[in-house]
Amino acid sequence: MLKTVRSLATHQRAPSRRAFLAGSAAGAILFGFRLDLKNPAHAAAGPDLSKVPAQPNAFVRIAADDTVTVMSKHLDMGQGNATGLATILADELDADWAQVRTAFAPADAALYSNLLMGPVQGTGGSTAIANSWFQLRKAGAAAREMLVAAAAAQWKVPAGEITVSKGVVRHAASNREARFGQLAEAAASLPVPQEPRLKDPSAWTLIGKQAHRIDSVSKTDGSAIYSLDIRRPGQVTALVAHPPRFGATVRRFDDAAAKAVPGVVAVVKIPSGVAVIARDTWTAMKGREALKVEWDDSAAEKRSSDAILAEYRETAKRPGLVASQAGDPDAAIKGSAKVIEAEFSFPYLAHAAMEPLNATIERAADGSFDVYAGSQLQTVEQAVVAATLGVTPGKVRLHTQWAGGSFGRRATPVADYFAEAASIVAAWDGRAPVHLVWTREDDMAGGYYRPTVFHTVKAGLDAKGAITGWRHTIVGKSIMIGSPFEAMIVKNGIDATTVEGASDTPYQIPAYRFDVHNGREGVPVLWWRSVGHTHTAHAMEVFIDELAHAAGADPVAYRLGLLGRAPRLSGVLKLAAKEAGWDKKPTEKGRGFGVAVHESFGSYVAMVADVTAGESTVKVDRIVAAVDVGVAVNPDIIRAQVEGAVGFALSAVLRNRITLKDGVVQETNFDSYQPTRMPEMPRVEVHIMPSSEAPTGIGEPGVPVLAPAISNAIFAATGQRLRSLPLDLAALKGV
Repeated sequence: MLKTVRSLATHQRAPSRRAFLAGSAAGAILFGFRLDLKNPAHAAAGPDLSKVPAQPNAFVRIAADDTVTVMSKHLDMGQGNATGLATILADELDADWAQVRTAFAPADAALYSNLLMGPVQGTGGSTAIANSWFQLRKAGAAAREMLVAAAAAQWKVPAGEITVSKGVVRHAASNREARFGQLAEAAASLPVPQEPRLKDPSAWTLIGKQAHRIDSVSKTDGSAIYSLDIRRPGQVTALVAHPPRFGATVRRFDDAAAKAVPGVVAVVKIPSGVAVIARDTWTAMKGREALKVEWDDSAAEKRSSDAILAEYRETAKRPGLVASQAGDPDAAIKGSAKVIEAEFSFPYLAHAAMEPLNATIERAADGSFDVYAGSQLQTVEQAVVAATLGVTPGKVRLHTQWAGGSFGRRATPVADYFAEAASIVAAWDGRAPVHLVWTREDDMAGGYYRPTVFHTVKAGLDAKGAITGWRHTIVGKSIMIGSPFEAMIVKNGIDATTVEGASDTPYQIPAYRFDVHNGREGVPVLWWRSVGHTHTAHAMEVFIDELAHAAGADPVAYRLGLLGRAPRLSGVLKLAAKEAGWDKKPTEKGRGFGVAVHESFGSYVAMVADVTAGESTVKVDRIVAAVDVGVAVNPDIIRAQVEGAVGFALSAVLRNRITLKDGVVQETNFDSYQPTRMPEMPRVEVHIMPSSEAPTGIGEPGVPVLAPAISNAIFAATGQRLRSLPLDLAALKGV
């Protein structure tokens, strides 16, 4: 515990009881790494998070002015986890919310590991709150007990007679009290209690309440510093000319015209292209425009996206690698009263975060480096920068900044844009701090997309409408194969992130087979908000709806009949249906209700979409969502994240896609890849299931269910099935 708040640059040091911060230089990278983005709620598949040690020194600092700074080991890219993490610790500490601040922790895998990923610091898979829940509760409770013990020693009274409330420690019998800041130094010298007593939920004062977001004011008045805002003394800006086709390389270039642009200070070749270094962003852009580069396309991906999808469609006709299987689905389907078949296709999708990719790297006098960026996988990024610059990870200090969105793009397994920035610094010998900036066009056309995926599904129904067998084939490029995470995620050739949400379906199907083909093409792919669930939930939920219709059953009742072993999914489905007025759903042509329910990242979400459909048009009027995320740490942020998920996913439902023409990306800005506009935004109602379960995440789980709910609503309104994404609204004729 500190009397004064220290600079983040001082945090990597030997542990000290005089600071509520125990630091150590980052050590081995990726040894024993475990990446489980599938379901952090399944404790049996991972560590017992309740057994983590109490580490107040790592996570809380109390200053002489009574401010309480909660150290966040996770990146906040707009999802609000900085507020949620601070809420957990502050409640157990009994701090006054007005005195609570947050700061991003330095890169230190040993100290700030994501407990659901293994010994690596990083944010992803909606794990921030889930993996930190017990860790921060224990840290706050331990710090509270240390403050009480310090007061008891000073006042010579029993610790059991002391109370703490809103940042003030009191002993009623002697009428004495002290603020946190007055006790911090004495408390910091005391032993850390390893099993502090955690509050009973009935005593929570912040958790589950409507505490305001801790970053609201700074993001409103513009004082919040994002990576794009970084300005170091003598800083220059670098833009990179990337090849127009993925896999192409530089054959030769002429930099004479670029260097002639006033303000351009250097042009250097790096592995990913040619970098133009200038005094500011505009000058770097003009210099890059003047640069002449001849590209070698001999190893590049030259196909159009339609050709890739056509190849996937042919591939799907063959059996693939078996992801999961039970019984003999082929025999079951063959003997069925009805057989239903469907195809689903999904395009490449860009992340298109509001803040384009950027990072600043500065060399210090001692040969170490400072990196300023919206860091999402700090351990990986620190290691990649160190390797690129030829130093040890301990020589790289990572300063995490607020990030203007990510949706997965900042978390590349190879830390691509960090490597690019470091390559420029190395090529230019670190003469000045370099701020690498990607323009919107760079960001949109630069790759690492949600993969294009193709599904075929076939199922049989008996005379009563019950499912007899299910065959499901998925074709898509693996995110993990070829990445540093392949050995940990890919088993028997099957990438879990390709089949999640399908092969592990909670629906009780007597005979099934889910298989997968790993597509091979030269387009770099990456997780996109909710990863494999972006396509598996859609295929599963639209097809289940088709089966319900074929069985002559109500879609909600049909699902409930298949979810007997999934009470939490059944719970959100019933709640969403009730709040939407499902029993009074419209029956007139042109308006319809559609439902979908799905589990992802240990959270359970159901949505009912209320749509109005005309000829070639669809208006999503209302979305009613029910979510079960365990304990609702901050209900307002949960609602905001579901509302945001609807806004984010709606454009992908209605129109967005990344297309290639002869290997060249066609959509490079928001004119051709339009985000959801305000007039399109439906009314969103979010209902949170009460729960005493440990909290899970909400940053991603709201995305998968939107598309199938809308697609199913369109069917209810028009009688026409639109299966693939984005929805082909031109197919709605004669409505």
